[in-house]
Amino acid sequence: MQNLLILHGGGPTAVLNASLYGAVQAALEGPGTGKILAAKGGTGGLLAGAFLDLRAVPASELEKLPLTPGTAIGSSRDHLEPEDYRAIARVLIREKIDCLLVSGGNGTMDTAGKISAACVSQGLPIRVIGIPKTMDNDLAVTDHAPGYGSAARFIAGSARELAMDIRSLPIHAVVLETSGRNAGWLTAAAALADQGDGLGPDLLLFPERPFSKTEFLEKVAAKLKEKPGILIAASEGLRDETGAPVAEPVSRSGRDVYFGDVGGALAGMIQRELGYKSRAEKPGLMGRASVAWQSGTDREEAVRIGAFAARAVLAGETGKMAAFRRVSDAPYRIECFLAPFSDVTFTEKKLPDGFISADGFHVTGGFVRYAAPLLGGPLPEMALF
Repeated sequence: MQNLLILHGGGPTAVLNASLYGAVQAALEGPGTGKILAAKGGTGGLLAGAFLDLRAVPASELEKLPLTPGTAIGSSRDHLEPEDYRAIARVLIREKIDCLLVSGGNGTMDTAGKISAACVSQGLPIRVIGIPKTMDNDLAVTDHAPGYGSAARFIAGSARELAMDIRSLPIHAVVLETSGRNAGWLTAAAALADQGDGLGPDLLLFPERPFSKTEFLEKVAAKLKEKPGILIAASEGLRDETGAPVAEPVSRSGRDVYFGDVGGALAGMIQRELGYKSRAEKPGLMGRASVAWQSGTDREEAVRIGAFAARAVLAGETGKMAAFRRVSDAPYRIECFLAPFSDVTFTEKKLPDGFISADGFHVTGGFVRYAAPLLGGPLPEMALF
């Protein structure tokens, strides 16, 4: 019998529990599976031996996982030292764990790779497989990451609602600040608000393009000559031509950055320089964990990749992350495969140049073809007289 442990790392998403559900169901169905445990609270919980017996969780509770945001087993952003990885390996041996599943983004996949390496260096027969997870969609190798589709649907839906609000009372410029440290996938998602009826952002500001205050204000002024109220979507990690953040981060701790108020900074520029009323909206955590805007496609794929990863590790695979490969756009179809941790870790997947318009302030049709299937269906229709 093989004993399995599941670990979550980094920020939650709207479908992280769906991946957990897929992994647990696949493990329960596996004839050679013994214990199915979860580390409560990420790596800190693992080191402390805080485990949850998932076999003891009622089936009625497990069935709620796909529609439950966040993570039912907790997560962490613990900073680990080399000795911690060796200590984790010792805990896994003590608990007789044969297989470890680790769900997370770039940093967590690095952690998974180091745990795997620590086990190998000590000659321990413990297998490690990663499950991709990030709302920012910046994980390398995989076509997209579970969590992005739902966050993209939230941003697109919110942008659509804001565009309707502005149309109703066009007296200001509104800046919608989106998450994404260095990659503009969520900023780009705001463009999907336009379902062919013009209810979408007028300008998009990506971290892949240096911010020019002069060019920005010129674009805003030009748009305000075309219409009385406009919508702008901007990345939280926006930087100017020198690499300096448009809004200085509130604090930093390793890779964790608590960004400043980029939306407020941009709205202030418009107000001061152009004399036009402006305001900022920042969804923040609501944008990553909204079940109300959860994408059905994202949820189904999260379950699928969790199950795929569980079957892979139980079948003997190790040192790899489960990933998606796109087979076709129309009809939309993907398949699962495994990629070595070394191909994934700390290689941020930026928004490709081909997805950004020539002037740098919007997206191309290529991005729409890529991202539209991930939303899980059209956004609500609205009456336009």
